[in-house]
Amino acid sequence: MSISWQLLFEEIHQAKDDNGLRSHLVPKIGEYFAAKRSGIFFFDRILADKNLQKVLKVALSVEHNPVARYLTERHTPVHEGMVTSPKAWAIVCPRPDHWHVMAGPIISHGQLVGAVGCTREKSMPAFNTQNLADLSGICLHLSVWASTVRSQPQSFKTDCLTSRELQIAELVALGQTNAEIGTKLWITENSVKQALKRMFRKLEVSSRAQMVAQLSTTKYHLPKNEKS
Repeated sequence: MSISWQLLFEEIHQAKDDNGLRSHLVPKIGEYFAAKRSGIFFFDRILADKNLQKVLKVALSVEHNPVARYLTERHTPVHEGMVTSPKAWAIVCPRPDHWHVMAGPIISHGQLVGAVGCTREKSMPAFNTQNLADLSGICLHLSVWASTVRSQPQSFKTDCLTSRELQIAELVALGQTNAEIGTKLWITENSVKQALKRMFRKLEVSSRAQMVAQLSTTKYHLPKNEKS
């Protein structure tokens, strides 16, 4: 393992937001644990993005996934060998690149708010107790980060939005289409599209759902979509 503990911890404590955490830390976690895949998931982000909600329904389903159930009940790292047999796990998760799975909790103010996950293929060694111990240390630092940095209003990005852009964001949060927003604000539909592109760049997001999720955690407190 060429990645050091110190480097992993520095990446965590230097991260200013979720995007920075995933782009800089996740590849290093994957390298440290020699994982085929790795990821960091925050549940509020998943709930805000319909494209990611299938992750909760399948990969993180407490009803169907014994790893997710153990993680939720005990708030401690776990790998599939601790909670089920290889034959049973192949039924739960038939993906060849998820033959071995390890996950750890991210805790904020006593609540499970996210998880760290690593997977390996069948030909690779299974995760062991030392891997779990190492993941515990990473999860501890991530939990501190989530309880401090992530829980603070992210005004350093949202302050750069103009009053018009905030109006558009509020209407997006209410579930209105670009055409509906244009009619409401007396601008063209194309102007709304271009404004959203600028807003995505400023907020470092790639979808309307991610934008709403980020702004909803700030001082702006966007309204909820009454259509949902």
